[in-house]
Amino acid sequence: MTARETELLAARARLKARVIEIVGDGDIPRFEEALTHPSYANESSEPDNQRLEFLGDAVLGLCVSELLSREKPEADEGVLTRMRSALVNAEALALWARAERIGEAIALGKGARAGSEREQTNVLADAVEALVACVYEARGLGGARRLVEHVVREPMQEAGQLGIRDPKSLLQEEVQARGLPAPTYRVRGMSGPQHDPTFEVEVIVGDAVAGVGEGRSKRVAERVAALAALKARLEDLPREREGSSEGG
Repeated sequence: MTARETELLAARARLKARVIEIVGDGDIPRFEEALTHPSYANESSEPDNQRLEFLGDAVLGLCVSELLSREKPEADEGVLTRMRSALVNAEALALWARAERIGEAIALGKGARAGSEREQTNVLADAVEALVACVYEARGLGGARRLVEHVVREPMQEAGQLGIRDPKSLLQEEVQARGLPAPTYRVRGMSGPQHDPTFEVEVIVGDAVAGVGEGRSKRVAERVAALAALKARLEDLPREREGSSEGG
């Protein structure tokens, strides 16, 4: 057995123990399949995780819909729909995947291993959906609910913001109504470990920094920055960009 294979087995054993801790004891027959990328399946006789991903997408949507209906009894259909979209999108799923180091447990083909696929958002999100499906098959809807509630726990803490319209779209409309150029976003910096970074992003309107936000992904940080800009009085923004020397 190669060193790479040993590392993969160790990562999978760690992740499986973590999933069992969440959903309860018992075998999960298709666990390894859920962590097999198509690039690896193409080089071996093992099935990839795409069919599980297909099932997991539906199970994830159901579990999140149930959770939101229970936790947000005052929200109307439109708000619930926006909340669900924010909780099941690839960025939200990859956030949990990075925190649990799922990328280390994914079997990739030689070409994919040479690149950055292991930490790509879509690869991680697909693996999370496949994990939800294999838990659903092994533990039923109850087990899937427990896993999904854990996956979305952190994003759910921002549920009040999830229900509003996309703040980037709202900011775009606001600045266009004022005859200003479209907002642009720039990463000012990153902090934290490589597998779970925090991004700091600024949104620029005209020549001014209109807002700054932080998040566990660029997309989340951009939304927070747009919210900050919307809360500010855009008409009071200086015409020359403040702090232009920051970040180079």
